[in-house]
Amino acid sequence: MTEGITKRRDPEGRMPLAQHLRELRNRLLYAIAGIAIGSVIGWFLYDPLADLMVAPLEGINERGGHAELNFGSVGVGFELHVKMAAFIGIFISSPWWILQGWLFIAPALRRKEKLIALGFTAAAVTLFLLGGLLGWLILPRAVVVLTGFAPDFAVNLLDARIYYRFFMQIIAAFGISFLLPVVMVGINFLGLIKGRTYLSGWRWAVIGCAVFAALVNPLPDAWSMIMILSPMLFFYFAASFICIGHDKRKAKRRAKELSELLGDESEGSDWIQP
Repeated sequence: MTEGITKRRDPEGRMPLAQHLRELRNRLLYAIAGIAIGSVIGWFLYDPLADLMVAPLEGINERGGHAELNFGSVGVGFELHVKMAAFIGIFISSPWWILQGWLFIAPALRRKEKLIALGFTAAAVTLFLLGGLLGWLILPRAVVVLTGFAPDFAVNLLDARIYYRFFMQIIAAFGISFLLPVVMVGINFLGLIKGRTYLSGWRWAVIGCAVFAALVNPLPDAWSMIMILSPMLFFYFAASFICIGHDKRKAKRRAKELSELLGDESEGSDWIQP
């Protein structure tokens, strides 16, 4: 009964602050639970993934170079196993925790916008995984190039912690960078930033994306940076135009509601007049 009254009083689905905070807590707990389950799966996927990560070093040795991983203490192997399992869990469960973010936003959206939000959830998952895949494809060449600066007589004795962290940071950075358009659209749907604001700030966006691409680029050449920067800029401008279209539809809908409201008031006033 109370729920029905709430819906009638608040057709746009707004929540009180306390209920909003409870919803945020629940979504965070659901997301963490999904990552935990993914981490359990990641524990068993560690060995084949570790073999793929070490493959560039084996290729260096086969070509006459010298590159080895150094596990400096007894517990390093277990520590890296746990970290890699959690890292794999984040990627495996990405459809789940990204969905939780959209479900948190969903009460503020209308029915048609909720369908669009589900579409962007699928897009976010796809982009996140594509970004991680791009980072994974670049990493083997990055390892070969960066270790190639050592003299021929040197042995590249690489710290296992640093090597694994290098892989995880690059892959995560690529995945997060590809989420840029989804974050932009989500902020726009919440009414915090308009699409025109995004578009008018394109110069700062280009500078920011270029700096980010330079920081995460593991290779000392411009082509790799351009390969990272190009999709980010494409996604930025695509998201800006999507947000502009959403703002126009929202403004048109509000204008229609306002005209209907004014029409109802004028009819009421005509009825009251003698």
